[in-house]
Amino acid sequence: MSNTLRIGRHEFSSRLVLGTGKYATLDLMECALAESGTQCVTVAIRRVPLGKGEPTILDHVDAKKMTILPNTAGCFVADEAVRTARLARELLGHELLKLEVLYDQQSLLPEPLETLKALDVLVKDGFTTMVYCGDDPVLAKRYEERGAAAVMPLGSAIGSGLGVLNPRNIEFIVAHAKVPVLVDAGLGCASDVAHAMELGADGVIVNTAVAKAADPVAMARAMRLACEAGRAGRLAGRAAETPAGAPSSPVGGVVR
Repeated sequence: MSNTLRIGRHEFSSRLVLGTGKYATLDLMECALAESGTQCVTVAIRRVPLGKGEPTILDHVDAKKMTILPNTAGCFVADEAVRTARLARELLGHELLKLEVLYDQQSLLPEPLETLKALDVLVKDGFTTMVYCGDDPVLAKRYEERGAAAVMPLGSAIGSGLGVLNPRNIEFIVAHAKVPVLVDAGLGCASDVAHAMELGADGVIVNTAVAKAADPVAMARAMRLACEAGRAGRLAGRAAETPAGAPSSPVGGVVR
């Protein structure tokens, strides 16, 4: 398998995508991004002030080292998401996009019908669209068939930190996808990231677990190492599981 993550025309050697929300300060965010080794950071365009004034998230992301992945967070219908995507393309000058259309403010679960509606428009508009979705294998396949450049099934609800609740669904999505699969949302600690990568994910997206950690910079480092370890473990191929115990050393020729 290639060490490079390819999404459309974009290539990344790091498979860890970090979010930029919820940090106590922008300087802290900048340090965490650097420590994570990420080459792609996601930014909620609707939450970035466009007027002159105080520094924004965009001022603290080194665009020479990291690709800014704009997302449509805060959108609840397709039309809102499409307008936000077009604004992001004008602002950033590239077509890479994370499409996120939510059902409601309480659950923060993806709204599949509005997501599909927005995707159809964005694909025609030439966007390289990464689609945030539930862990339903059929829906993930439908998004791919309609032109998604990557699918991003949730591990669990946004910000919940519950990890991957339906690992078999993630495995099924990975096994049948012909585009990259990145587990997005709900990964709460380094072991969650390693687990997602061991399931075969091509990458992971993490925000709250780093930004709200007691030491975000140290957690960013842990997430980087977990992502690398999980992928290495996946590529190594784990030993077969057995229903009963098995000795770890030969039993033949044992002196009794």
